Parts: sequence; structure tokens; C-alpha cells
Amino acid sequence: MDITIIGAGNVGGALGEGWRKAGHMVRYALRDPASESAKAVEARGFAVAQLAQAGAAEVVMLAVPWSAAAGALAGAGALAGKVLIDASNPFTRDFGLSLGLNDSAGETVARLAPGARVVKAFNTTGADNMAAAAAFPVKPMMPVAGDDDKAKAVVLSLAADLGFEPVDVGPLSAARLLEPLAALWVGQAFGRGFGTKFAFALARR
Repeated sequence: MDITIIGAGNVGGALGEGWRKAGHMVRYALRDPASESAKAVEARGFAVAQLAQAGAAEVVMLAVPWSAAAGALAGAGALAGKVLIDASNPFTRDFGLSLGLNDSAGETVARLAPGARVVKAFNTTGADNMAAAAAFPVKPMMPVAGDDDKAKAVVLSLAADLGFEPVDVGPLSAARLLEPLAALWVGQAFGRGFGTKFAFALARR
């Protein structure tokens, strides 16, 4: 699959590595393709495109801090009809949530990218686990939320390709639940001494 990742930080970098290993074609779309960040991405063997070219891919991954999401989407141009994966969390400076209960970052992204087939995923665990899901003795789960079933099926498959157990959690409004789950992960990782090498999983009987 042809994937463009907007953002080359920890999450975007890990997802790109993982999907490339799984056989997908991955490129990055950055605001400044001549920046040091872009050069670092190219040194890892990835192509870098202008942000405005993000929509040329089948799947677009939004992997920037929440404070940069609106600007990144504005610069990305028209994304109507594209599968747009939102991995953002609307964290405040102290890792609280600036949105919740009656709205979410996922739903906000859908409003900012009219016509895009927005799917919420890859926001409930840390970047360290994105390309290392297969290293867990039990598959970590990756909850996926969206209103377009075909777009959601694409993202469920991409999650499985990384070694996650993909879980369809329903419509995009379920992002209101997934973003607090991300805050719980951050609290355990950095506030309760868990560290980053853990993820949530499903246990069945």
C-alpha cells in the first residue's frame, strides 16, 4: 500500500519503519523538505515530499503533535476520499486532555479535512511499541475507530501488519474513549514507573 506520513517525529518514524518492513511503500510529507529533519528521514532511505503532496498517496497518516495538527492539515491540501489516519492526542502541557466527553481530536480532524475518510488509531501506546508490537509475548491491541467501514478495514489490516491485534471499536466518536486511554498509558508510563515498554492487550476466556 502507498502511505504518506505527515510528521517525522517518534510516532511517524516508528510507523514508517514498521510498515516498510511489512512491504508497504512509505514516504514522508514535511513542511520543509530541505530541513534537517527531512535530511534525517532521507538518510534512513525514505523519500520526502512537500506537505501539499500528501494526498497523492492511498493512505495518509497524521502523526504530528496536536498543536500542529490544524496547520499540517491546512498545508496538506485536499484530502477528500483519502483514508486519513489520526494518531494525535489532544494533550495539554501536563498531559491532561483539552477535549473529551462530547468531542475528540479524531472528530476535529474530520472537520478540518472535509471529505477525508478519517480513522482514529495508533494513539493508545508509545512510539517505542509501534514497530515492536511483535516483540510482546501477547499481541498488544490496537483499537481502531471510524465511520467508513472500508477505510477502517484498511487501517485494521495495517495494524495487523505491525503485529498488533486490531480491534474495531466502532464509529469515529469512539475516539472520545481512545484519547483518555492514551492519557492513561502516558500516566502509567511516566507517572507510575511503568516505563514505555508496555501496551494494553485483550484477555479472553
